[in-house]
Amino acid sequence: MWEAGMGVDTDERPYWLGFHLVPGIGATRLARLVEAFGGLAAAWQAGYDALRAAGLNDRAARALITTRERIALDAEMERVRRSGATILTLADDAYPPLLREIPSPPPVIYVRGEIQRTDALAVAVVGTRHAGTYGREMTRKLVAEIVPAGVTVVSGLARGIDAVAPETALGSGGRTTPVLGGGIAVMYPPEHRQLADRITESGAVITEFPIGTRPDAANFPVRNRLISGLSRGVVVVEAPAKSGALITANFAADQGRTVFAVPGSALSANSVGPHRLLRDGAALATSGEDILAELQLTTHQTTFAARDVLPATDAERLVLRALDAEARHIDDIALEAGLAVSELSAVLLQMQLKGIVRNVGAQHYVLA
Repeated sequence: MWEAGMGVDTDERPYWLGFHLVPGIGATRLARLVEAFGGLAAAWQAGYDALRAAGLNDRAARALITTRERIALDAEMERVRRSGATILTLADDAYPPLLREIPSPPPVIYVRGEIQRTDALAVAVVGTRHAGTYGREMTRKLVAEIVPAGVTVVSGLARGIDAVAPETALGSGGRTTPVLGGGIAVMYPPEHRQLADRITESGAVITEFPIGTRPDAANFPVRNRLISGLSRGVVVVEAPAKSGALITANFAADQGRTVFAVPGSALSANSVGPHRLLRDGAALATSGEDILAELQLTTHQTTFAARDVLPATDAERLVLRALDAEARHIDDIALEAGLAVSELSAVLLQMQLKGIVRNVGAQHYVLA
């Protein structure tokens, strides 16, 4: 399967985009095609029989042939450029690492702005479009309290809670990476175009939908899967019994993310969703401290700060990626870093001398 660091040949990038426009071809089938043809360019040109032999079913093979007959890849790449977006593929280092972990991650995402490595310290804050005063105030309070810890705020850029969250993140000097339910070139709701432009100056607007895709109702569950996939936890502020925020919470649970809920008035319809989540085991969120403590994000932020300063060699960089705040045995570090134990021992010794890592006994190491 696709891994970070594989890199994308510049000549292959249009083919990533092309395959992304073919219905029924995702990450697994792309990997299969690369294995069969040696690259996406060759797979794009393959005939029906060869595609079937490579593992595509009839429907996917015919969809590919139809798509490549009706589009010009250079023109599609130009459309992306004119929209002000870039594309990130599963083989790119900059592809969000949390998103890479979910089942069937999108092979291509469109990004206006810039995704940064520290955006892996992300929390989604979502809720109803028909937010009340309480929901808006709780959203402002929670976001303002988690942003100083280096948390990136993810949301949906819809009306209501999904607009208050990124606005508050910007106002608090933080980063935000909302996810759209349509293409980059089709802002919905239209009154949030200016907000989106402000976000791209210091954060990013993200979608997996092609440039001109309209924000149809069927798109929003897909968007919600990305909101939770980009985040370590999802906070539901206000949500009635039937709400897209609850769909996001369900995706979060399936993806192994922590679900938080903000309690509200038992008399309010907007409290039904959060109260149901709390009954089913969601974590309580009444303050930013609740969220930071549950996700241990203060510890993670310290780790990221250390990683920014310390790696001096490629080997040290690999070791730092393999280490965290919890002790790990040298064999586990070697396996994750891809280094021989003998080489790793020397690297760890140098890093101990620099005060980067600490040996806590029995060949277990932690970041200092």
